Amino acid sequence: MRAVNATPTDVPNPMAFHFTRLELAGVVLVERNAIRDERGLFEETYRASEFGAFGIDAVFRQDAHSQSQKGVLRGLHYQKSPMAQGKLVWVAAGRIFDVAVDVRRASRSYGKWVAVELAADNGRCLYIPPGFAHGFYTLSETADIMYKMTQEYSPLHERGIIWNDPELAIAWPGTHPTISPRDAAFPPLRNADIETDPAMI
Repeated sequence: MRAVNATPTDVPNPMAFHFTRLELAGVVLVERNAIRDERGLFEETYRASEFGAFGIDAVFRQDAHSQSQKGVLRGLHYQKSPMAQGKLVWVAAGRIFDVAVDVRRASRSYGKWVAVELAADNGRCLYIPPGFAHGFYTLSETADIMYKMTQEYSPLHERGIIWNDPELAIAWPGTHPTISPRDAAFPPLRNADIETDPAMI
């Protein structure tokens, strides 16, 4: 992994974000710096200029909030072109095991996945570009998950992959999650309607 600070070191900025490129091209771990005092804390979750300086020039078109109980697994979800979504995900309360899977058939990392623990107290966000499936497992009693998305939700373009696909072999923290009937009916990656747009690479 290669870490890059998007803020020049000679310019003090207590709100600077720290960006780390993960092993799947385009997936970025973003760490926030919170200002804390006796009242609590204040932190930014997004600033277009800093993300743009790092190379994340996504335009976000929809925000969303979900809440899940311990042991709930949501995913693996994605949308196809022309409504493929990039996502910036973070946790406002609780902890999750967050997963991104490359579903771009022409990609050298097709079928590979990466996972990061996101928590309200660790200041981490995960940027997942278009062409990736996303899912998470809830580690805390409850978790509030926040999303920024580069495209609006489109049922016509929504697709999914079964969470326990043996060919993906994702190392989920739990083996018997609470999952929706819809998510339980998703196909494995080899049978999924995946992203073939070469512009995604």
